[in-house]
Amino acid sequence: MIADHILRAAGIENFDDTCEPGAAHALAIKDGTIIAVGGDEILDHLHGHDTVLHEFPGATITPGLTDAHAHPVWGSIEIGGGLDLGSARTLDEACAVIEQRLHRLPEGAWITGFNLDINVFGGDPTGAVFEERFPGALISLMTRDAHALVVSPAVVDGIGLTGNETFDDASQVVVGADGKPAGFIVELQAMALVLDHYPDIPVVTAAGYVAHQLRLLAATGLTGLHALDFTDPSEAVYREIEATGELPVRVRCSPLVPADSGRGVWETIAAQQSLAGRRWSVEGVKFMLDGTADNGSAWFEHPDVFGQNQKPLWKDVGAYRDAVRFFTERGIPTATHAIGDQAVRFALDVIEEVGRPEAGPHRIEHIESIPDDLLDRFAALGVVASLQPVHGTRMTNPDQSDNWSHRIGPERVAHGWRTRDLIDHGAVVALGSDWPIGLGDPRVALADAQLRRPVDAPAATPVQPDQRITAREAYAGMTRATAFAAGAQHRLGRIAPGYLADLTVFADNPLALSPEQQAMNPVLATVVDGEVLLHTLNEAPTK
Repeated sequence: MIADHILRAAGIENFDDTCEPGAAHALAIKDGTIIAVGGDEILDHLHGHDTVLHEFPGATITPGLTDAHAHPVWGSIEIGGGLDLGSARTLDEACAVIEQRLHRLPEGAWITGFNLDINVFGGDPTGAVFEERFPGALISLMTRDAHALVVSPAVVDGIGLTGNETFDDASQVVVGADGKPAGFIVELQAMALVLDHYPDIPVVTAAGYVAHQLRLLAATGLTGLHALDFTDPSEAVYREIEATGELPVRVRCSPLVPADSGRGVWETIAAQQSLAGRRWSVEGVKFMLDGTADNGSAWFEHPDVFGQNQKPLWKDVGAYRDAVRFFTERGIPTATHAIGDQAVRFALDVIEEVGRPEAGPHRIEHIESIPDDLLDRFAALGVVASLQPVHGTRMTNPDQSDNWSHRIGPERVAHGWRTRDLIDHGAVVALGSDWPIGLGDPRVALADAQLRRPVDAPAATPVQPDQRITAREAYAGMTRATAFAAGAQHRLGRIAPGYLADLTVFADNPLALSPEQQAMNPVLATVVDGEVLLHTLNEAPTK
């Protein structure tokens, strides 16, 4: 057999104990699959006239990094057409960003944005300030957790929001002391009332946004994403990209099962499992059992300091149980967004009742704060813990002055972001970013996971430093663990014959570098499905 491609470097690293230093430094690929791993003898036996030899002197080849939790379509569209408020630390700074955009738009145009830090309001979020500074402007800003919007009075009036709207889930149009909408729109069904009025974006334009952002993500070392959504225009965007080229990363999509939906909706989503392109596919489903602690919509056993964060997003949790059973019986794995301790406990209880589906394990996403008694249950039930390191390091403050910490209190803060504990209790911990909510560069996220602080802030105090993990554990969380989470551990996540050729080529072995050095470790190439994509610039995704 003659290889299509042969890659040769200084070494191969699987982030486990299968590769001794110097034992292997070359691999051969045929039809998108690894057919041999070893030394220079590969060149003698598998190199033919049409074989392409890729030399990476001094570099290390690793399994391709996969982000366990991202939102590539709506995230790219937000970045392409909206304002990034991530750098705004005060309300004045946020308004300055809005003002710059306002001057460039025609009168009556929407100003949309994302990544708004709810802490800038210093109290209850309200859109009234936008009317004071920008009279009549249509402004809608998504908060950093993507579970709420802050909108101007012009948007409230234009859409006709009253504050009396009712929803199937725990969404709400928040009202002020005067009983009128305050411009704070919480959770998905309420947000949809506003998002449905956003200007339409042509599929070709949206596809351009997505392709661009995925190329940037690939340049940071990613070869795959688990997209925890599949809303319109996802399918059209992926097909548009593949009509003229290839996705630079492999995308596994899991559609959202709406809260309190019924069997008809579940059957429609189950039928989507057959949808796929060359590098994207629909596999699994996502549930949102609760909301976010910042908005008071997470489900904890005990209420927060405002008497909130004590209800599930599903008003009928029995329907959630029935839905998880419905998909499990059809062999479809589930991923449940569960932030509060009671949401995590209930999700684990349901999974214990329904068992494991054929296609792969169930997952629980986020798991922001849990007590000791839940740690062992992940391994016991075979449930993957899907965590986002940058949420803990970049959305909370060590002095607990942030909204999340203040709301849930010091005891629950001390049980937050328990990466180390979950690994020590035998859980499979898959790591991701929640991009664009979190930073998309995996090198940064993995460095943060080791430091428990932003890697680019050496003076910062670590958040729960006892939850640090090693470099090997961190990189395993985006290779072997993400493959297991997708039920693909026998074809992804390792460099071995018979595995798909999804690879990342680093200038240096991450395990030989400090976390600070890892965050800057150049990515020389990524390989997806056997196709080699060389990277000369390592710019981070926009966020």
